[in-house]
Amino acid sequence: MTPGGWTGTLLRVDLTAGRVTREPVDARDAARFAGGRGIAAKILSDEVDPRVDALGPANKLIFATGPLTGTNASCGARYMVVTKGPLTGCMTTSNSGGLWGPELKFAGYDLLVIEGRAPRPVYLWICDERVELRPADDLWGLGVFETEDRIREQTGVLESRVACIGPAGEQQVLFAAILNEKFRAAGRSGVGAVMGSKNLKAIAVRGTGGVRVARPAQLMAAQWAQKRKLAEAPLTSEGLPAYGTLALMNVISEHGALPTRNCQQAQFEGAEEISGERLVETRLQTNKACFACTIACGRVSRISDEGQGRYTLHTSPRNWRESTEGPEYENAWSLGADCGIDDLDAVLKANTICNDLGMDPISLGATVAAAMELYEKGVIDDSETGMPLRFGSGEALVAMTELTGRRQGFGDALAEGSKRLGDRYGRPEVFMGVKGQEFPAYDPRAVQGMGLGYATSNRGACHLRAYTISSEMLGVGEAAGPDSIEGKAELTRAFQDTSTAVDASGLCLFLTFGIGLEEIAPLMSAATGIDYGVDDLLEAGERIWNLERVWNMAAGITAADDTLPRRMLADPIPEGPTKGQVSRLPEMLPDYYRARGWSADGRPLEDTLRRLGLV
Repeated sequence: MTPGGWTGTLLRVDLTAGRVTREPVDARDAARFAGGRGIAAKILSDEVDPRVDALGPANKLIFATGPLTGTNASCGARYMVVTKGPLTGCMTTSNSGGLWGPELKFAGYDLLVIEGRAPRPVYLWICDERVELRPADDLWGLGVFETEDRIREQTGVLESRVACIGPAGEQQVLFAAILNEKFRAAGRSGVGAVMGSKNLKAIAVRGTGGVRVARPAQLMAAQWAQKRKLAEAPLTSEGLPAYGTLALMNVISEHGALPTRNCQQAQFEGAEEISGERLVETRLQTNKACFACTIACGRVSRISDEGQGRYTLHTSPRNWRESTEGPEYENAWSLGADCGIDDLDAVLKANTICNDLGMDPISLGATVAAAMELYEKGVIDDSETGMPLRFGSGEALVAMTELTGRRQGFGDALAEGSKRLGDRYGRPEVFMGVKGQEFPAYDPRAVQGMGLGYATSNRGACHLRAYTISSEMLGVGEAAGPDSIEGKAELTRAFQDTSTAVDASGLCLFLTFGIGLEEIAPLMSAATGIDYGVDDLLEAGERIWNLERVWNMAAGITAADDTLPRRMLADPIPEGPTKGQVSRLPEMLPDYYRARGWSADGRPLEDTLRRLGLV
């Protein structure tokens, strides 16, 4: 019998044959891998050749919820998209919130496995037991916003939740995203491109059931204890509700850790103009929360009247909106500081285009920044870009965002990501990322743990796989100096295993600003009926991490890919409070491998795999 928290059913859709089947979820795997990210990684590992073409029909796209998704635990809204990512060639696990994940559980499904390729564009309609593929020729080419509205009209169920791709996914932009509820995104590594390669435009879901839990009274007590602690923690009760993740902009810049102008500097003189404080003062309309969220870090914002004239009416009137959402800190950084832009309206407009066309704003902004560096150094010019592409130009940012999402003009080159862009022009040094994926918003020269986390992340450079910023800068948990390398191998491993366990559970990672696995373990135990302790969850996280690593190595990823760009290793930060610092990754990496139980060349040892039950 499948433990509580799970519906016990996996829905498999063969797009090539147009066939839908249901399978039981393996109860043993559900327990060992704790939840969605883990069991989806196990399925991909079992069923997909690691060397498969990420955009070919043999790749699979797996949507997975966790045992706490759809329960009354705070922030139990998350679902994962697991596949081979076209941007990196790695197993990617992209996470989204909102309402779609719980709705899939309410319809009676823990996991959705998409395989093959439809001969023509289709969308999937799931309404409890009713599951059907419907033609989507009339939706192909539409943006995310209009697609969702039209699908709700076609199904006749206004309460349905829609996850879909925009033109970027259809055109297989390598960092295309999957959007649900128009603004929540499984954003990184190109999961939207995989969906587009399968001719799958959208998945609409309506569920009228609930989530069965093993110990309801215990879950109620555990979730109230969780909520009380979140209400007492400064970041989850004050910082995130007041300013969202954008509260970090001034903090990170003042520390000298904000990558600026394609990581050529680490402090942005215009940070205040694109900060959370400025958004609240001038553009914010209200907060917004995902399912069961007690934090409400989402932002509903409005481009200023002056910005409407500059960036909306003149460039893309079809995208005019009274209100939009965002930007999150990472998006404001990539579209702002990394491009040298301090115009909040340009950032909001580019972010909205990313949502509507279906792109990851982190990779998009970082790729535009790399192109701006190439332009300013004379490697490319107007004959290729079609317009001046200088740091600080909001007009260039907005135009390139639009072109990239449709693979038009110079946007076709940008759609390949900054690694391929640099290689195309013989300037690989402009790529600021790991394993083909662009950095997030923390300079690894200034924050040593983040550099180690970037280099060893299984899905390419990522802050969410090991958010050591919590300890290194924000004072959450045990303090660790950002410029020190002492203990960073163990710290990074602990963050990676913890983050992986949280992902598997179906909870939002932002909860860890106020609670830890000590509070999550009782929630998992009550929901599933399995007595999870902290060590059990950490071991599940470690098991998933090693499974992903083994699969990636079979795909051709090696220890040589656990590195950072030369700029991070050899070019000191030129000015500011962190002047002179470089990443000390080469000193930390051997300790990290040892802490992981891996060989000197980064391979999980047989003893480690046996202990984790992976061999």
